[in-house]
Amino acid sequence: MTEEVKLLGISGSPFSCRVMIALKMKSIPYEFIEEDLSNKSPLLLQSNPVHKKIPVLIHNGKPIAESLVIVEYIDETWKQNPILPQDPHDRAMARFWAKYIDEKCMMSMHYAFWSEENEREKAVEEANECLRTLENEIKGKRFFGGERIGMVDIAACFLGFWVGIIQQIFGLELLTAEKFPKLFEWTQEFVNCDLIKQCLPERENLAARIKVRYESRTSPAAST
Repeated sequence: MTEEVKLLGISGSPFSCRVMIALKMKSIPYEFIEEDLSNKSPLLLQSNPVHKKIPVLIHNGKPIAESLVIVEYIDETWKQNPILPQDPHDRAMARFWAKYIDEKCMMSMHYAFWSEENEREKAVEEANECLRTLENEIKGKRFFGGERIGMVDIAACFLGFWVGIIQQIFGLELLTAEKFPKLFEWTQEFVNCDLIKQCLPERENLAARIKVRYESRTSPAAST
């Protein structure tokens, strides 16, 4: 049976990038369908009627939504090159850290960048606390997954690539080599990995898009 795999997403989205990385790790060919969130396609609305957000993976006609759920689905469906650890405790811990990054760290970074001036100091403090927690977790390891990229690294792709671009545009220094040396070293390992490079958006184009959002002061929130 021929596998049919489609990914509804946005090329500049870290959430779409998570799924791209997982598919690349498994060497799964797929069709990428670029979505316009200001004019969502009938396929997206039909495939994710609850949240109406990207990314959505459609595997043999069956849709799966939410980026981390999709990554786990990919890992369970195609067994080669495992993304999650085999040991049950290690799997649980990988899920814990991925959820921490998704629900705590990314939100705190979002508010640090996009909050109004009078709220930014508190937001930056919370973001720094999250980064300190991740700094302690990555110590002594090349990747969060050990010697190879795993679930937590995929979840953290926003920190690995997007944050460096955003903080330059916003003039904030959050994730730097001076403040978080081990985490910063991880970002360099991550973005310079050949597999990851193939999944990341073009840097200059992404920076231009973020700069437009920054200048219009519109806070983006349309992915999961």
